[in-house]
Amino acid sequence: MTRLQRIWTDIVGVQDPPAITAIWLTAVVAVLIVMLRPTWRPARHAVTIAHEGGHALAALVTGRKLSGIRLHSDSSGLTLSRGKPRGLGMIVTAAAGYTAPSLLGLLAAGLLHQRHALAVLWTALLLLTAMLLKIRNFRGLYVMLVAGFVVFAVSWWASAPVQSLFAYLVTWFLLLAGPKTVLELQATRRRGRGSSSDADQLGRLTRVPGLFWVGFFLVFDLAALVVGAWLIVPRLVP
Repeated sequence: MTRLQRIWTDIVGVQDPPAITAIWLTAVVAVLIVMLRPTWRPARHAVTIAHEGGHALAALVTGRKLSGIRLHSDSSGLTLSRGKPRGLGMIVTAAAGYTAPSLLGLLAAGLLHQRHALAVLWTALLLLTAMLLKIRNFRGLYVMLVAGFVVFAVSWWASAPVQSLFAYLVTWFLLLAGPKTVLELQATRRRGRGSSSDADQLGRLTRVPGLFWVGFFLVFDLAALVVGAWLIVPRLVP
C-alpha cells in the first residue's frame, strides 16, 4: 500500500471509538486545558489558527482577495484581505472568526459520530497546510509548523487508540474554546480595549451595537457545543 493509499484509507475508513471512560477523560482534559491559565495560554494559539482560518476562508468565499495571515506571540492574529470596505462580504468575513473554532469542532463531532476519527486528523492537517501558504510572518510560520507536525506525527506514527483519543480531545477542545474566547472578547471590551475587535468592527459595518455581536457569537458557539456534545454522546452508549 502506497502512502497516499494509506492516507485515503484512513480518511474514508471507520475506526472503533475508544472506551467510554477514555472518551469522558478526553472531555475532562479539554475542560482543564481551557480553564487553567498555564495550559490555556499555549493552547490558545490553536484557537487563533482556527479563528484566522475562518476569516481567510470567508474572505475567499465572498470574493475578497486574501492578502495574508499573521500570528503573533501573544496568541492574537490578523487576516488581511482586499475588497469592498463595506457590504455583505466584509460582514461575513468579520463574523467568521469567532464562529470558526466552534464550526470546526462541530464538523469534527459529526465525523466522530460516523466513526471517522482519522478523518478528523487528516482534515485538520489539510487545513493547516492550506493556511501555511498564506502565513506572512516568522512567528506565524513557527506556530503553524509546530501545529502541523503534532497533528501529522499523531496521524502517521501513533497507534490507532492514541489517534482516536487525540481526535476526541481536539474536538472537545474546539467546542469548549469557542465560547471561552468570546467571554475573553467581552472582558477586553469591558476594559475599553476592544474598539478594533471583530464585534466592534461588525458594529460599525452593520450599525448594530458590538454587544449584540458578542451575544451572537456566544449563542452560536454554545449551540455548537451542545450539538457537538450530542453528536459525540451517543457513541458513549455501550
